[in-house]
Amino acid sequence: MEIKRVGVVGCGIMGSGITQVCAQSGYEVVVSDVNEERLKKGLASIDKTLAKSVEKGKLSQQIKESILSRIKTTVSTTDFSGFSNCDFMIEAVTEDMSIKKNVFAMIDKVCPGHIIFATNTSTLSVINLAATTKKPDKVMGMHFFNPAPIMQLVEIVRTIATSDETIGVGKEFAKSLSKTSVIAKDIEGFIANRLTTTFFLTAIRMVEANFATAEDIDKAMCLGYNHPMGPLALLDLIGLDTFLLGISSMYEETKDSQFAPPTLLKKMVAAGWFGRKTGKGFHQYNPN
Repeated sequence: MEIKRVGVVGCGIMGSGITQVCAQSGYEVVVSDVNEERLKKGLASIDKTLAKSVEKGKLSQQIKESILSRIKTTVSTTDFSGFSNCDFMIEAVTEDMSIKKNVFAMIDKVCPGHIIFATNTSTLSVINLAATTKKPDKVMGMHFFNPAPIMQLVEIVRTIATSDETIGVGKEFAKSLSKTSVIAKDIEGFIANRLTTTFFLTAIRMVEANFATAEDIDKAMCLGYNHPMGPLALLDLIGLDTFLLGISSMYEETKDSQFAPPTLLKKMVAAGWFGRKTGKGFHQYNPN
């Protein structure tokens, strides 16, 4: 299957990063969000990232402009007709099953029969999303890691309905983006997040119980285990609100107490302390 045009639903942190990766790899990209303000913010993020590459001599100004010219935008809330000529769709909206289901159902009505659907969910059940379409065999998970333009891994998630052909297209598409893919089953958290979620939650509970400060926990993991970033600083980068949505879903699905959201995390999110994007999480930042 030849992929020429890629659609991306959602232009937040992950959606804008995926859009940039696809455009840099030569694809025409149509990206949407619920309003112009969110689209402008996402495009500004892409422009800023590319500008840094130009400053470092990794890209020429001409190539940067060429990348940006391959990105088209559309505001989508209920009308997804702007994706009708796409060959490959990637959903990257908030980690809320009802919102994602609605997106998949509406896209399924306007997109051509050959299109492959992928979701960037990091924790939610992919088959539940696939079931909202008329072609569940063409639906898979394609979980990029943040920041998408830098991180090399993509988890390709196979549901019980995903065809071998769809998985093959996904692997080739990831390769065309200069990404390395691994195949995961459709279980909560897939591979990487299944392993790291308990690590993150333990770090939060250590702060909650006053066993250690966030600064010392992160310092211990960076200097003691050579991690490039401590677990709490990484959660601030991911977004505490995003993480809470993900683990809440995992807990509801499994009822496993190890995935139960800590009270501290819920209170921080209720206070609007989401991490880097708000200027305050487990650490303090200068918000963009």
